[in-house]
Amino acid sequence: MIDFWLFILYTLISWDTNLTLWINGMYIDYWDNFMELYSGKFIWIPFYVSVAYVIFKHYCWKAALLCIAVAVVLLVINDQISSSVIRHLVRRMRPSNLDNPISHMVHVVDGYRGGRFGFPSAHATNIWGFTFYIIYIFRRHLLSVTMVLWSILVCYSRLYLGVHYLGDLTAGMLLGLFDATVVYFLFKHFMPNVVATFKPNQAGAPGLYLPVFVCWASTAIMLVLAFFIDP
Repeated sequence: MIDFWLFILYTLISWDTNLTLWINGMYIDYWDNFMELYSGKFIWIPFYVSVAYVIFKHYCWKAALLCIAVAVVLLVINDQISSSVIRHLVRRMRPSNLDNPISHMVHVVDGYRGGRFGFPSAHATNIWGFTFYIIYIFRRHLLSVTMVLWSILVCYSRLYLGVHYLGDLTAGMLLGLFDATVVYFLFKHFMPNVVATFKPNQAGAPGLYLPVFVCWASTAIMLVLAFFIDP
């Protein structure tokens, strides 16, 4: 029985490695620039600010503050579990790490290789946790679709840059989903009236289009900047 499960594990690792190398191997200089920009943490600050702005603009300050405070707690949980706990237990090296036997086959952009371990992806855990939390809280279709597409593209950028396996990103997404689900339902259980104020069936519920615009405008700007800037 142990041999069977070891065989399954090694098969999954082999598939994960081959898929990662195949996807990572499809690159051109322009996309190097774009993916490096898109993968950045600070470049998305306007997007995060736009989310906070519409929350405080359209809802009472107490509900808005609680909503953001819970999001911050979720971020801390996601980041600590992925980066400080699981990574050091699993100790799976990044594809780009020089100690990894496949590192010579990985396309690396501008020498960026990340840290030593990469399972699960903290990027994926954090952004998918945030995405699922926003979907649960607001239930706005356009915002939800935008958040999902944004998360997929950020994860793809990490794969493109060679700093994560596909499995790292998938595990991060699942962890983000699990944590966001638990945190949201605890929030809903203990503060149902606060959570109810954000739902679209409330009278005068706003459309929350600003974050959608900021997200796509930021993406468009990066598509143009990638022609001229090598981060």
